[in-house]
Amino acid sequence: MANDSISSAASRGALGWFADTRTMVPLALFALYIIWGSTYLGIRFALESYPPFLLAGLRFLIAGLLLLGVLRLRGVAMPTRRQWRNAAVTGVLLLGFGNGLVCFAEQHVSSGIAAVAVACVPLFIALFAGMYGEWPSKMEVIGLVIGFVGVVVLNLGGSLSGSPLGALTLIIAAICWAFGSAWSRKQDMPAGPMNTTAQMLCASLALLLTGFLAGEKFPNHPTLPATLALAYLVVFGSIVAFSAYLYVLRHARPAIASSYAYVNPPVAVIFGALLASESVHALDLLGMAVILVGVGLMTLFRQRAAAGR
Repeated sequence: MANDSISSAASRGALGWFADTRTMVPLALFALYIIWGSTYLGIRFALESYPPFLLAGLRFLIAGLLLLGVLRLRGVAMPTRRQWRNAAVTGVLLLGFGNGLVCFAEQHVSSGIAAVAVACVPLFIALFAGMYGEWPSKMEVIGLVIGFVGVVVLNLGGSLSGSPLGALTLIIAAICWAFGSAWSRKQDMPAGPMNTTAQMLCASLALLLTGFLAGEKFPNHPTLPATLALAYLVVFGSIVAFSAYLYVLRHARPAIASSYAYVNPPVAVIFGALLASESVHALDLLGMAVILVGVGLMTLFRQRAAAGR
C-alpha cells in the first residue's frame, strides 16, 4: 500500500481538507451514487452529436486543464516522473478503457444496460484486490452477492436490452476499471486532486488519439442538448465525482469504494424514466431494492469496522 506520507498528502485533496473520513466517505459515496448514475444518460445525450472516443477525450481534457489551472494557482506541486507514469497507467485503464469503452458501447446499448453491465465492477475489484492481499470480508462478500442478485433482477425487468458487441465492450471496460482501481492503491500516486488531474490529462490524450485514428471527427454544429450534456459530464461527472471516487478509493475498503456500481443502475433507470421517457417495470423496482440492501450491508460493516479501530 502507498506509504503513510502519500496517504496523508492525499487526504488533503479535493475532499480531503475534512479530516473526519466517517463524514466524508459517506458524502463522497452519495456523490458517486447520484452523479455517476446520471452520467450514463448524459453520455447518451452527448452521443447525439459527439463521437464516443472524441467525446470522452474532450471531456477529460477540459476537466483536466481546468483542475490543473486551479491547482497551479494555489501553488500545488506538479507530480514527479514516477507519479506521472503511475497516473498515466491508471488513467488509461480507468478513463481510457473504462469510460471510453462505455461511450462506445452506448452506441449499441441503452444507458440502463450500460450501467447494469458495469455493476460487475465490484466483483472484479474484489478479485484483483485479493491478488494484493485485500480479500473482502464475509460481510462484504454477502453484500456483494446480494448486490449482484439485484443487478440480475434489474436486468430481467424487460426495459433493458443490448447487443453482443456492446455487452462484450462493457465487460472489458469493467475489467480494466477494476484492475486499475486495485493496482493504483499500491502505487505512488500524485497527491489529492492532482491525482485526478494527471489521470484525466493522460487519459484524454489516449482517447483523442484513438478517436482520430478511428476516423472520428468533431461535429461542425453540435446540438444544444448534446453540448449541455458534455458540460455536465465535464463538471459533475469528471471533476466532482471522479475526485470523490479517488478519495473513497484511498480511505475505504475496495468493496465499499466499488459499491457505486450497484447503485448506479437503479439511478440510471430512474433518470432514464424521468428525462428520456424510458419505462420502469415492477422487476426494475425490485432489483433496485435488492441492490440497496447489498450496498447497505457493506456500508454498515465498514462503519462498524471503522468504529472498532
